[in-house]
Amino acid sequence: MAKRVTAADVARSLGVSRATVGFVLNDTPGQTISEPTRRRVLAEAARLGYRPHSAARTLASGRSHIVLVLLPDWPVEHSMRAHLDEASLVLDRAGYSMVTTTPHPGGQAVPLWQSLAPEVVLALTELRDDEYEAVRASGAATLVPGRDATGLEQELAFTEGPRVQVEHLLDTGRRRIAYAGSADPRLAGLDAQRHALASQTHLALRGEPLAARAVVTEESVAATVAGWSADGIDGVVAYNDDVAALVLGAALRQHLDVPGSLAVVGHDDTPLARLLVPPLSSVRVDTVGLGRFLAELALSRVTDGPAPAVGPEAHAELVRRETS
Repeated sequence: MAKRVTAADVARSLGVSRATVGFVLNDTPGQTISEPTRRRVLAEAARLGYRPHSAARTLASGRSHIVLVLLPDWPVEHSMRAHLDEASLVLDRAGYSMVTTTPHPGGQAVPLWQSLAPEVVLALTELRDDEYEAVRASGAATLVPGRDATGLEQELAFTEGPRVQVEHLLDTGRRRIAYAGSADPRLAGLDAQRHALASQTHLALRGEPLAARAVVTEESVAATVAGWSADGIDGVVAYNDDVAALVLGAALRQHLDVPGSLAVVGHDDTPLARLLVPPLSSVRVDTVGLGRFLAELALSRVTDGPAPAVGPEAHAELVRRETS
């Protein structure tokens, strides 16, 4: 591996002092470096391939311009990618880099809040007491729901979607509605929350809970859909679009009329929903707005800028297509 070019290498090549090179490369204020010397130093640094050492710069300035985001151990699906992409873009425009990591119980790697010296640690997952104290001890500003005054709700998953799914199916005349859940164990908590809200909504509107609930896998979906059809289930609320796609595929292979005999509604309005045949009805949420809000909140902790005046609008919108 090639040796890293340092400021000392630039100084030796030009026959000037290391201090002079440092003043130029760091744009140190209050120094009387002549313009010809400054241009010579910058030109030689470029010729030699000098790159500033980020760790040294952080030590010198006390600023890393890094926002570390701690993610829950969930698959990075469309909705999460959308809000992380937007957060990264907003931070980049402000001169900050966003780094994401997922803490794992019993993990052996050095925590990134120690090795990266981030200016802000934003947690989208719960932290143990010892983890929270370790982050605080690193000197980073913290944005941890439930522990800091963040302006964030504990639940960042936009829980209104299941309510919209159920209301839509009832509005279209469905009489027996089932919930199709995810088999991914990492999503068990969120899946349970979505099922609970769907069932509560149905109970409030019809006086009874949902007619059925099942975890759906590629192996089990055919039997599940066949059983639901035999039991008179005519509407399905799916945890997300991937689960809805499994249900839709099984229904079509069993020659069920969709949506006549069985209506299916997904969640997240991913590109998959539009590409399926027939296209999938789904719930769209403003995950981009969430990403923008998170970035602005993080920046408010390390700049003179104000915190966001309002949080992201947790609005869930039904996008009706051909499956409902």
